[in-house]
Amino acid sequence: MTGRTEQEQFWAGDFGIGYIERNDDREIVAGNVRLFSEALRGLKPSSVLELGANIGMNLAALRVLYPSIELSAIEINSTAAQELSSRAPDIQVENCSITEASFSRQFDLVLSKGVLIHLNPDLLPEVYGRIGRWASRYVIFAEYYNPSPVAIPYRGHDDRLFKRDFAGEFLALHPEFSLRDYGFVYRGDPAHPLDDITWFLMERTGK
Repeated sequence: MTGRTEQEQFWAGDFGIGYIERNDDREIVAGNVRLFSEALRGLKPSSVLELGANIGMNLAALRVLYPSIELSAIEINSTAAQELSSRAPDIQVENCSITEASFSRQFDLVLSKGVLIHLNPDLLPEVYGRIGRWASRYVIFAEYYNPSPVAIPYRGHDDRLFKRDFAGEFLALHPEFSLRDYGFVYRGDPAHPLDDITWFLMERTGK
């Protein structure tokens, strides 16, 4: 893992494996179906690339909504990447960090849900640049929002979770995209609770 940040090594190791066990839940898929049905209402993306897909809870929800969609993923934890490939062999999975991924094509939609918050902030400009190149039409960020950058403890670990205005930063660096819609998912939702996530849908409107 030479050259990877502390945060990347953290998720590629045992903590990332433990995350698999905590999040292998059909209720999460159901909540994701509701989130994406709202965020993508009226849209019909034909291909998607997910950053940090883990074992595919988000991709499974997208396949419920769009049965013929082409799915691709980046996942840094080898155990999660293998499990995702086993569950859905048709998904193209690259087992690497986002900054190591070799995808050279574009996708209708690039998705990050609960991933940017765990990256070393110094990596964000490069990651934003890759997202801008990979997305031919839409980008969705579903992350913890804060108007200014802040680091908060995460399951007893420091410098492993960061809240900030990821969408605002991306749009400032990539004026070829504009904000199309946004919304909030509440952990206390009586039907489909997810984390307190703010999602932003951005659309390429320029060159």
